[in-house]
Amino acid sequence: MRVARFAEGEADPRYGIVDEDEIVVLKGHPLLHGYEPTGERAALDDVRLLAPVIPSKVVCVGMNYAEHRADMQFSSEHADRPLFFLKPSTAVVGPGDPIRIPPVPGRIVHEIELAIVIRRVAKQIRREDWQDYVFGYTIANDVSARDEMFADGQWARAKGFDTFCPIGPWIETELDPLAGLEIQSYVDGEPRRHGNTANMIFDVPTILEQAADIWTLLPGDVVITGTPSGLGGFTAGQTVDLDIEGIGRLSNPALPRD
Repeated sequence: MRVARFAEGEADPRYGIVDEDEIVVLKGHPLLHGYEPTGERAALDDVRLLAPVIPSKVVCVGMNYAEHRADMQFSSEHADRPLFFLKPSTAVVGPGDPIRIPPVPGRIVHEIELAIVIRRVAKQIRREDWQDYVFGYTIANDVSARDEMFADGQWARAKGFDTFCPIGPWIETELDPLAGLEIQSYVDGEPRRHGNTANMIFDVPTILEQAADIWTLLPGDVVITGTPSGLGGFTAGQTVDLDIEGIGRLSNPALPRD
């Protein structure tokens, strides 16, 4: 089932279930009110898809694919545990929204990532219970100002700019993240990053268990799981497309910051 957050004209955002080329409109937020339909349907082409959730925080895992770790010449110290960092909720935008390129030196890169949407409060969970805390999965773009990462020696500025975390296009509730999902990104139609979730160093159960040992994960929080290797650079005027098997495509244009 694909759960979308959408808007029609100037109306407030609503939630619905994607049914081929239509949306079955729901009463309230599905995390709070379940899947009760209003009886309304809207054509998918007539609505604007929004970020499917607005999290209190985005928990990120860095260097979670061995080839990407090697490409970045990243130290293997502490490779026995996920490398976590956070993005603010203000970085989140939805499908079709522009990625605004700030006036910083050096490269801006996209990072295609499988994203986990949290269903209920998760704190110090057991690994075997991880599925109880998952609402579904979507696609995330961990946009990064690469040279700022190296200049600062930490990643808050480089990865935390407004619009630097597109997510969408919807939440897929029936995906198996352990099945080995193909991941592919494109810039202006040219293939860039490619990988498979089977090659993650730390799998979804491990990531959730360890993340929930640090932070209390709240309903609607998003946990993103790392990017595979490949070229990631893009500039204003280009479009970044991200595909994950079983979910769909997230597309965002890049524009200069106002």
